[in-house]
Amino acid sequence: MERGTVTKSTGSWYTVRLKDGRIIQCSIRGKFRIRGIRATNPVAVGDHVRFVWSEDHLSGIITSIEERTNYIIRKSSKLSKEYQLVACNVDTAWLMISMVLPRTLTAFIDRFLISAEAYRIPVIILFNKTDLYGEQEEAEMEELWSVYTKIGYRCMKLSLQTREGIESVRNEMKDKVNVIAGNSGVGKSTLIQVLDPTIRLKIGDISEFHRTGKHTTTFSEMFELPSGIQIIDTPGLRGFGTIDIDRSELFHFFPEIFRASEGCRYHNCLHINEPECAVKTMVDKGAISASRYVNYLMMMEIEPGKYR
Repeated sequence: MERGTVTKSTGSWYTVRLKDGRIIQCSIRGKFRIRGIRATNPVAVGDHVRFVWSEDHLSGIITSIEERTNYIIRKSSKLSKEYQLVACNVDTAWLMISMVLPRTLTAFIDRFLISAEAYRIPVIILFNKTDLYGEQEEAEMEELWSVYTKIGYRCMKLSLQTREGIESVRNEMKDKVNVIAGNSGVGKSTLIQVLDPTIRLKIGDISEFHRTGKHTTTFSEMFELPSGIQIIDTPGLRGFGTIDIDRSELFHFFPEIFRASEGCRYHNCLHINEPECAVKTMVDKGAISASRYVNYLMMMEIEPGKYR
């Protein structure tokens, strides 16, 4: 029985890296594929697995997955399953966003942060393409920076064109398993190539018609970079869904709403239209971001204009 880490998943085959650096292609048994697993991909990049050699000793068959410390998921496009595993056993998640080409919406940011909170993954918000920002974009970035740092999230700036901020990112990633997430075209694959020019990844241009990124990465893959950096590139995500979070518990994963909820009159307050709700009071005072609260209501499937 051998042990290794999954570095790439293409659906039917899994690339597994052994401790000595050898790379083995593995498959999984049919029974293992469906046994109590609701994901479209039961094995994901970052998983530590056990496998046995095939008869010809040229490939392997995964027999078990070690317990995961955490994982990142997204809603699957396949109706038969509930979700897709994006990455597992992550030390830091980097949410790469931009004010331009493509512009990242706060709804996307908050959905990602909620999922990371639910599975206890530290997040750093990375503002990319800062060399393209005009005065308006700079102001918008500073506003978001203020909102998220007050909540407790770390924010960093980056320009892959001028290399501003790249050494700070490199130092932060050292000796960690990092996953990069963000909309298509935001610069995830380019960042990996800047960190290690020997890696050749397919880079897509921004669609001039839709002003959003073309999907160039179709599956997650882990790369080993200098300085002990392990980095997982993920498919470009146009949206990020949350699952397995009960409506009554959603506010637990908005740190500032959860903190404010201690002052609510009712312990089961959902912070929608209940009387003496401390959360709504904080929103009205500007102590809780209106955009964050609106995104909370949208996740609760409440139209923002009807909560009063």
